[in-house]
Amino acid sequence: QVQLVESGGGLVQAGGSLRLSCAASGRTFSSYAMGWFRQAPGKEREIVAAINWGGGSTYYADSVKGRFTISRDNAKNTVYLQMNSLKPEDTAVYYCAAASIRRLITTTTGYDYWGQGTQVTVSS
Repeated sequence: QVQLVESGGGLVQAGGSLRLSCAASGRTFSSYAMGWFRQAPGKEREIVAAINWGGGSTYYADSVKGRFTISRDNAKNTVYLQMNSLKPEDTAVYYCAAASIRRLITTTTGYDYWGQGTQVTVSS
């Protein structure tokens, strides 16, 4: 069992930056691939970024490529999402997720554990 707690969300103006953190507890963090997802009102949950167990492989949705960076610190049991050049369309609840597999996972159904989410609001 893995417990995930997100932090770092908030209100920011367009063009600004935020860094989300996801702290994991439970079984060995490095055994899990990790991902960040988001869900805007009235829309389906979508993947934003993903990272494999060691951090050597990453994936980004086209909408965030070049603006967002996912990283992890296995010593701290934490995964991060650095978000730069934020746009109003990035407004959503952002969720951290863990998959019980080490390789990169890019589908929602591939993840086994989810955090409660953190709100990110970008004003124009």
